Amino acid sequence: MKRFYRRAEPAAGEGGHRVLLDGRPLRTPAGRTFLLPEAGLAAAIAEEWQAQGEHIEPSLMPLTRLATTAVDLMPERRGDAIAELAGFARTDLLCYRAAQPEALTDRQRRDWQPWLDWASREFGARLETTTALEPVAQPEEAVARLVARSEGLDDWRLVGLHAVTRLTGSLVLGLAVERGELDAERAFALSHLEELWEMEHWGRDTEQERRLAAIRRDLVASGRYLALLPGRDGRRPG
Repeated sequence: MKRFYRRAEPAAGEGGHRVLLDGRPLRTPAGRTFLLPEAGLAAAIAEEWQAQGEHIEPSLMPLTRLATTAVDLMPERRGDAIAELAGFARTDLLCYRAAQPEALTDRQRRDWQPWLDWASREFGARLETTTALEPVAQPEEAVARLVARSEGLDDWRLVGLHAVTRLTGSLVLGLAVERGELDAERAFALSHLEELWEMEHWGRDTEQERRLAAIRRDLVASGRYLALLPGRDGRRPG
């Protein structure tokens, strides 16, 4: 789409914060009023629109995409998002360890186990780990506790949690980022630990680097989105 405006800027409005394009309120693809809960988020989204060139590139506006999801798809799709998060709780990446080589298994234990221990302390959700290829059955109580924490979020934060969880393959890491206990850069390194380890030892290729760079960019944007929203709490693991 060709750029159709000169200036994008944030503005306070009735019921929330807006993004104005040449003085006119930005609307979502569904035609809904684009009201945002925080001035900082409105400013960041306005920056995305202002930074566009002659043509608008949606891929360069991750905060806009996340906010649009919150406005257009929530709460109608809230149940679907919660169900997907429950699926990630049952197959959390951190629970599936390599059987060998020892250097990799040691790194997974060192870097992943503290976050499973954190989930156990914070939510009473003790997940089981395995080195087998078959899925490990997680205690339903543990899954329920992780899902309950997710259900307690408002629509805006739920969108961010869902994005981080999908990008990392781990609801535990998603909740840690949502609570501000883990930054997105570290979450990327943890969630791609095995692949990054293999690249260290066996080399890398251009396509692989491009794919990982895209995931990292989206994950960092999702972390920034969550940081700009109200309602963040939590403590760092000891």
